[in-house]
Amino acid sequence: MEDKKKLIYDAAKDLFSSKGFKDTNISDIAKKTGMAVGTFYNYYGSKEKLFMDIFLEENAKLKKSCLQSLDMSQSPLTVVQQMMALNTEGIMANPILKEWYNKGVSAKIEQLFREEKGMQAADFMYDSFLEIVRQWQAEGRMRSDIDSKMIMMIFAAITSVDTHKEEIGLDYFPQLLECMTELIMKGLTDCP
Repeated sequence: MEDKKKLIYDAAKDLFSSKGFKDTNISDIAKKTGMAVGTFYNYYGSKEKLFMDIFLEENAKLKKSCLQSLDMSQSPLTVVQQMMALNTEGIMANPILKEWYNKGVSAKIEQLFREEKGMQAADFMYDSFLEIVRQWQAEGRMRSDIDSKMIMMIFAAITSVDTHKEEIGLDYFPQLLECMTELIMKGLTDCP
């Protein structure tokens, strides 16, 4: 059973990468695996749910790669800016992650993300970054009068803005996120 699920997952990942979310349908995935369309539904409830699983795995890989590439000797602001730049670069290089910025697809992905995954989807990074925040606080490079978990919630709020990019406007969004992050980081690193 797991072999069939993996076969569907791998076929869909390949098709989503080459054709995009919108131009890939369940019958394409079934055809690529040599299975019936009905078999698809034994493993995934919808194309959107399968795409979300693939998207979240690709996103987790990217975030882990970004964390490993950071120069932690830099200031907290520089580290966070590096993280954002590496993340943006990685998204633009990955056709599956790039779908997050496709107007026709992002609304469906965001709705499913909120309904099914919410903040648990970002948990893979929480513990690693919480330790970094605590280290910065211990070194006096970040405010220690704010609880480290509250700082993580501030970071979560920054990343949640991403789900409102359409309302903000894609023309302004990347620069707004950079400016907002810089202002927040300056506030967090202005140690009393």
